[in-house]
Amino acid sequence: MVAHVGAEAPGDERGALLSFIEEQRGGVRRALLGLTDEQAAARPSASELSLGGLLKHVAEVEQSWLARAKGEPPAVRRDQSNWHESFVLLDDESVASQFAYWEKVAAETEQYVRSVPSLDDTFPLPPDPWFPPEGRVSVRWLCLHLIRETARHAGHADIIRESLDGKTAFELVALERGTGWG
Repeated sequence: MVAHVGAEAPGDERGALLSFIEEQRGGVRRALLGLTDEQAAARPSASELSLGGLLKHVAEVEQSWLARAKGEPPAVRRDQSNWHESFVLLDDESVASQFAYWEKVAAETEQYVRSVPSLDDTFPLPPDPWFPPEGRVSVRWLCLHLIRETARHAGHADIIRESLDGKTAFELVALERGTGWG
């Protein structure tokens, strides 16, 4: 569900992009509102996705793109052998630990986007077969990609939550705000 994103200050493109990224993070966070780790691990739809797994995935994806932009290796290397682990909470992981990790990553993303000299600054794409050879993208592209990636999974999270307990995004926004729809 879309929550209103306030208008940016005149000329604050970075602020606008970061606000839209945060809006989509909120969709994922709301989908987990009030759930236990067991409920967050449930897979109530035809999909193999769980809310806890989606939370872990969006945090890892954001961190990995931020690391690439900074010229660093991602904190967790994923390949065909362990890709599935990016969508499940392992024994030592919890919803709380993933939220804490994502909060740290989000703060680093904001600091980085606000600190680069220009949104037109570029960084290389990884040498994966699905990217063009020697491709480069801008920090602006990074922000737009994070909006798209997080929004896509926020939509998945809405469906999973509604399948889990019938709560819709409208009810969760009201619950989050304490206005009593939920």
